[in-house]
Amino acid sequence: MFALVDCNNFYVSCERVFNPGLNGRAVVVLSNNDGCFISRSDEAKALGLPMGGPAFKFRKILEEHRVAVYSANFVLYGDMSSRVMNTLAGFAPAMEVYSIDEAFVDLTGFERIGFEATARSMRRTVRRDTGIPVCIGLATTKTLAKLANRKAKKEVAFGGVCILHDREDARRAMASMEVSQVWGIGRRHTEFLNANGVRTALDLADAPTEWVRRHLHITGARVQAELNGNSCLPLELVRPLKQSICTSRSFGTAVTDEASLGQAVAHFATKCALKLRGEKELASLVTVFLCTSPFEERPRRYYGTRTAALPVATQDTLAIVRAAQAVLGTLFRPGMPYKKAGVILSALTPVTGTEQHQTTLFEPEPLQVQERSARLMQALDAVNSRYGQGTLRIAADTNTSWKQRQEKLSPHYTTNWDDIIEVVTSDERG
Repeated sequence: MFALVDCNNFYVSCERVFNPGLNGRAVVVLSNNDGCFISRSDEAKALGLPMGGPAFKFRKILEEHRVAVYSANFVLYGDMSSRVMNTLAGFAPAMEVYSIDEAFVDLTGFERIGFEATARSMRRTVRRDTGIPVCIGLATTKTLAKLANRKAKKEVAFGGVCILHDREDARRAMASMEVSQVWGIGRRHTEFLNANGVRTALDLADAPTEWVRRHLHITGARVQAELNGNSCLPLELVRPLKQSICTSRSFGTAVTDEASLGQAVAHFATKCALKLRGEKELASLVTVFLCTSPFEERPRRYYGTRTAALPVATQDTLAIVRAAQAVLGTLFRPGMPYKKAGVILSALTPVTGTEQHQTTLFEPEPLQVQERSARLMQALDAVNSRYGQGTLRIAADTNTSWKQRQEKLSPHYTTNWDDIIEVVTSDERG
């Protein structure tokens, strides 16, 4: 039996944990540069604010209904996600963290305790320990658990927990769900299925197997098997190694000079290198891309990208930043109003401590250089881990004029000592 635990309106819920005055009030969280809605409270959804809707188009509704608007605080959300996942990990020996706000938990063997009792205990404990409300769907396959979770969220009668005990429960649930809402069925497959009379999840489950395999290939065949109660998507207990790492941002205002753009690219490369070390991998290729707004007049519209090979596979911030800035120099066009840039590391290989990596022909004492680099990066990460990211940084990563717009950013309550909530007693208030 699989349980899918999904946090309710996660980003909004994180804001509410530290600001209880937001409970019962319409709240939205905006994307980078405060552009679009990426999380909405139930009250905001009731006002007709759509997911992905541009905030400026709904300014009148936001003002009339006093909607609380927040810039995305991903540092806070990431830390709260870790707290939720650590809490869930105490309930079962096997768990797959599927996304920042979702996790599959294997409840096989919990029959004697009771699936519903276990699920409700999980729900209460997560809310008590983290403040985050969750809904839980349980079924014999991961795809059906996704479906059950959706019903737990949408139908108040379930009280946040929906269990599909058997095939009949599953078929009743599938009959009421559009095929577009099935996990693994995208827009194009939905259009094809609807054109061929397959409109509900139950229609897909009952479709001829050979027809599904011929038109939806192996992915569709697995989805159909899962809908029919045949589990073919086991928990991923060990996350696969990343094939690439990317950091990119849209700028708050257009950047036109190469120096500011270089500082932005240095910042992105630094972030990529930190992620790379966290993954315990080495990179061999560095890609840089930059672009203007797609709404610029055609002569001022530009998108450029280029990839460079590193002499030696590395996770050294200095080497990666140097390579990224060298690539940027070949892409930059003077006078263009750049609105976005990014860095991608690829051709990644794992660090095991025993393998030998190709070195350059002219590198003096290559092993000593690599060891010195590793010690430097360990010291850099140790200091920043203890005193906060950015405490130590390279000189190229100091200018913030290119930063994205975050006019409504909440404090970093759980990751910054200066932002920790202070409790003031009545005596202290005087």
